Amino acid sequence: MFSKSASKQIRQEFWTTFGKEYPRKWVLYDTKIKDVSLKFTFTTKKAQVSIDIEPGDEIIKAFYYDKFVSLKTIITSEYLEDIIFDAQYELDNGKIISRLYVTLSDVSIHSKNTWEKTMIFMNDKMSRLEAFFLEYKDFISQ
Repeated sequence: MFSKSASKQIRQEFWTTFGKEYPRKWVLYDTKIKDVSLKFTFTTKKAQVSIDIEPGDEIIKAFYYDKFVSLKTIITSEYLEDIIFDAQYELDNGKIISRLYVTLSDVSIHSKNTWEKTMIFMNDKMSRLEAFFLEYKDFISQ
């Protein structure tokens, strides 16, 4: 177990190291579509790269999620064959969002032995996810 401050320091070190290893500007929150973002997640159990759909309005959430579902064949055949679609993904805080994601299991942000594997995973998967998103952004936002 790590103290809260030690855990925070390890997390900061990981993200700083990742930024130095892969110095580029990611799309992430700058999607130009309100309530749709691309995210990196790295916990003590897993790493994820995702597209999160988080509007407060369920109709808008369903609208965007359905747009992504309509592109499922394209994303799985040309970008990320192992992507998971989840209309009711529960975050650690209990909030329910829609999420499209790929996961790397058996890694931990507290284990530096898994950092390189995680960084390679995140860079590769986010690059593919961004390429897909940027290609179909106009369709998704209509």
